[in-house]
Amino acid sequence: MDYKKFLYEQKKREKALKAKASKVTIKEIRFGPQTDDHDYEFKKKHAEKFLKDGAKLKAFVFFKGRSIVFKEQGQILLLRLAQDLEDLGKVEQMPRLEGKRMTMFIAPKKVK
Repeated sequence: MDYKKFLYEQKKREKALKAKASKVTIKEIRFGPQTDDHDYEFKKKHAEKFLKDGAKLKAFVFFKGRSIVFKEQGQILLLRLAQDLEDLGKVEQMPRLEGKRMTMFIAPKKVK
């Protein structure tokens, strides 16, 4: 077998593997530290839809200006979201503060 044919076969195999690989989409939901109940419920419905569609969810609380003093409220909000969505997904990363953002990742549960 000559080398060009070998390279061609190798590329063909890699392309087939790449086609079979599942593509992970990440959807984002943004909250403020003092998000009201109605707004929270509205965004939670979107989060449920994203998880049902099989996308990962990146929920974050964005602190503007001096609102960084409400870190605890932001963490409580994200943990509440995780608790409300625990039947649809599992928490991949607990809330973590990175600069002015507190981020949490939720992955969808596998449907059997």
